[in-house]
Amino acid sequence: MKTLPAVALPLLLLAAPAMAADISTHVLDLAQGIGGKAVPVTLSKKTGDDRWVQVASAKTDANGRIRSFGDAAGFDAGVYRLTFDMSAYQNTAAAPFFPEITLTFRVEDPKGHYHVPIVVSPYGYSTYRGN
Repeated sequence: MKTLPAVALPLLLLAAPAMAADISTHVLDLAQGIGGKAVPVTLSKKTGDDRWVQVASAKTDANGRIRSFGDAAGFDAGVYRLTFDMSAYQNTAAAPFFPEITLTFRVEDPKGHYHVPIVVSPYGYSTYRGN
């Protein structure tokens, strides 16, 4: 059996990042049949003492998507929430009845992909776990 020199182990650890969950979202405007662009979204994680700590934020792209919230120290197992600021949605005809939408969900598999979109209409919204 071949062993690695002592300096190789730290290099291997640097080359193999820890697995962390990937979180994405999408705003779908049913009334117009398009993605909701430029919607500010914050991602928060619940702490052990029941506080919420913001870990990332982004705006939806031209197609209404946030493909990833990036590596905010990794999204390990825990309870997260997405907060959508619908009052900033650029569709002026929308005049949202729900100016803010908050979705709370659980990350159980730190190697998994969690796509948590919302489907919005003038007086309602729905969500699901996508892929």
